[in-house]
Parts: sequence; C-alpha cells; structure tokens
Amino acid sequence: MTDVARASASMNQLVEADDRQGGHASLATAALEARAKVLELQQRNASERVRRALYALAAEFTTIAAWSCIDLRDLDTAQTYLHESSTFAGLSQDPPTGMRVWVNMAMLAYQRKNWPEQLAAAQAANASPAARRDPFFGSMGRVRLALAHSSLGDLRAARRALGTAQETFRKAAEDERPRWTAFYGPAELNHLAAIILNRNGEPAEAEAMAHRALAKIPAEFQRNRALATCQLALAQLRQGEPEQATATAATVFTIMEGAPLPGRMRTLVGDFHRDLFRLAPSTTYARDWADRMRDEWSRT
Repeated sequence: MTDVARASASMNQLVEADDRQGGHASLATAALEARAKVLELQQRNASERVRRALYALAAEFTTIAAWSCIDLRDLDTAQTYLHESSTFAGLSQDPPTGMRVWVNMAMLAYQRKNWPEQLAAAQAANASPAARRDPFFGSMGRVRLALAHSSLGDLRAARRALGTAQETFRKAAEDERPRWTAFYGPAELNHLAAIILNRNGEPAEAEAMAHRALAKIPAEFQRNRALATCQLALAQLRQGEPEQATATAATVFTIMEGAPLPGRMRTLVGDFHRDLFRLAPSTTYARDWADRMRDEWSRT
C-alpha cells in the first residue's frame, strides 16, 4: 500500500468515527496527527499528482479537526483550522475538497450566528467548480443556500433554494465520490429540509421531513439520526404535542448509546428543554424529562 493509500484509509476511519459519535477531542487530535504525517510526506520527492493528493488529504484531515471543534462548540479553534484547510484545498486543486471547506465554513458561520457570512460561504459552495460540474454537489450547495436564507428570515428564498436542491439531487448520477460525502443523500436532504421548515415556522411539514429522514438514515450514522430526532421532537412540540415530543426527545440519548452528546446536539436538546418548560412546566413528563436530562448531562 502506498503512503497516499495508507493516509486515505486513515482518513476514512476518522470519517466513520465521526459518523458514529460526532466530533470529540480525540478525533480532532487524531486528525491533526494524521495531517502532520501527510505534510511530512510532502518533503519527499514526489510527482505533481501525488503532491496534489497529499494536499487534498491535508485539507481533509484539517477539516475533520475543524468539524470536531464545531461539534464541540470550540468555534475559535474551528475557524483557525478552516482557514488552514482552505489553503491546503487551494493547493490541492481538488474541487470536492474545496466544496467541503466551503460547506464547513457555512456551518461554522451559522454556529456563530453570523448570517451574512453563512450566506457568503453558501454562495461560494454553490458557485464552486464541484457544484457546477456535478448535480450531487450542486444540490449540496443549494441546500446550504436554503439554510442561509432561512437564518436571514427570507422564507421565500429558503423555500426556493430547498426546492432546487431537491430537484438537482434527483439528477445526480451514482458516481464514486470521496468517503466524506457518504452522509449526503435523500435522508440528509430530508433532515436539512426539516431544519429549514422548523425555522420557517412550518412544523407540520418539518415533522413529515424528519420522519422521512429517519426512515432512511443508515444505522451507522448515529449522530445524524440523533440530530434528525431532535428536529422531529422540536416539530412535534411546536404543534402543541409536548408529551409526544418529550418521548421523542428522550430517544436521542438511546440513539447515542451513552456517548457524550456533541456540542451542537446539546444546543438542540437545550432548545427543546427551554420550550418544553415554557409550554408544559408542571407536567409529570416534563419533570421526568428534566431528571433524565440531568442524568445524561452528568456523564459529560
């Protein structure tokens, strides 16, 4: 096995770990250690093709570290890593790698509540070479636009971009793509649609999309399944079904199988908790939920 192949196999293992558990400190550390090894290989004599492949891997490992920091809500560190990743992606001249960086920049801007930057990053992803050449990446860019428009309160633009993302995805061929893209398919598109519709004040449609997502999310994507379940619980709560929503939200802890909740997920669960106690503070199920939440939070 070549050095590049070994590094690629290591990257796939880290992506699989993220799919199961989400971002965590040990994942970020492992990604940075792997990046250091890849950059060491750059010091050897190598062809231009190999050098570009190594820069793409350096960008990938750095993006994994950044993504872990986003999940952990260590946003300043994530920002630093994403800037580094964008440099490596540029040197690699690899369109899918560049696309991944823009998508993560849009996600980081959302976590920072910097809506104009979120929109700018989504527009860059949508205009990227990868999005122009492949409807699969085109759909990924369009749904990021939809999320950005919903953050800015432009509900009509969000709906329009979401519809285009769904239509574009249907045109995507079953081509071989980088391992990190495995998360994006009909299930993830429905999950993101649930987020957009929840933000747009359309909880009934959001609930339907969350159910569709959960029906198709592969078992190994625990973190994505738990996040989609959070959206389902929020949609049910916003339709005046607090008891059902509470039962749904409790399954998030079961899905994660005792693993600490990533920071983004904790934020969603916290949002649910506040809304539940605003709507049904004195109910038995709300008190039971609060006890369960305290027990789960104490594990972290």
